[in-house]
Amino acid sequence: MTHSMAKQMGRVGVLMGGPSSEREISMKSGKAVVSALEEAGCDVVKIVIDSTEEEPLIRAIRNEAVEIAFIALHGAFGEDGTVQKMLEMHHIPYTGSGSRASHLAMNKVLTFRQLREEGLPFPAHVILTQGEKGDFPQLAGDLKGPPLVVKPAAQGSSIGINIVSDPPQYEEAVRQAFELDDEVLVEAYVPGKEITSGVLGEEALPLVEIRPRTAFFDFQAKYQPGMTDYIVPAEISPDAARHIQELSLRAFRGMGCQDFARMDFILGPDDRPFFLEVNTIPGFTATSLLPMAAREAGYSFSELCLQILVLSQKRNKVVFSTKNM
Repeated sequence: MTHSMAKQMGRVGVLMGGPSSEREISMKSGKAVVSALEEAGCDVVKIVIDSTEEEPLIRAIRNEAVEIAFIALHGAFGEDGTVQKMLEMHHIPYTGSGSRASHLAMNKVLTFRQLREEGLPFPAHVILTQGEKGDFPQLAGDLKGPPLVVKPAAQGSSIGINIVSDPPQYEEAVRQAFELDDEVLVEAYVPGKEITSGVLGEEALPLVEIRPRTAFFDFQAKYQPGMTDYIVPAEISPDAARHIQELSLRAFRGMGCQDFARMDFILGPDDRPFFLEVNTIPGFTATSLLPMAAREAGYSFSELCLQILVLSQKRNKVVFSTKNM
């Protein structure tokens, strides 16, 4: 795409920051997107969000004459459908999945329920609600543990996830998870390779294999340099790779995602994949997982950001023009 064509995209406002625990990561993503779009020749402006209030957000977008919002927000407010619903109410086009798909994808329990009919293979799991503690020996027997995986239903960046092997560890992990959420997933631990699968439009991107130097791909492994090795394309069999890409597209469509997303899997020793979660706004720096997969498919980081704008603009021209008639 030439610079003149990029200018035709209209003024782009990159939304970053936000009030969630992932604000710092969002700022890095947003700044990287701004630089990439400027390099491509787009008319782009930063919109730094500091609260959950609707009026300051919409005022900032209007004051900057933004024609399309590129959402680079992670965690609550930005990734759970809240900001998407605000933009929809004011007929402001934006990148990525809509408010409903975003809301579903942010919550692992809702994701599992939504995709159950799509035939996605999940790890065996139990859902706890506030007031429930669960009995470790019974759960370990039912889920073929230990170990077991304890995670809050609606947190990103692996926040609040613990792998536990005995009752004291389990009780502390459940306590921590309930401090973050009203629902907690207790999952069977599946040994195997951690695989992430990006989707761009209707294209399944090359798979990335994640090899953390910690027990699993936790917050430290994700964001501390040198703590994880990434293999692109993933060193798995062609059949397993095709299967995961097919499952990713099925999940993308089943959730009602739009433009782009990233799906996370564990590939067991028998090449059987287990679906873990959908990320509707994955990390957006040049070294993040979705850009890493896109680069293997031939997209530079700037080209990836532009392609997302193209996909969103095509879709939003239809959706928002009819609302304004």
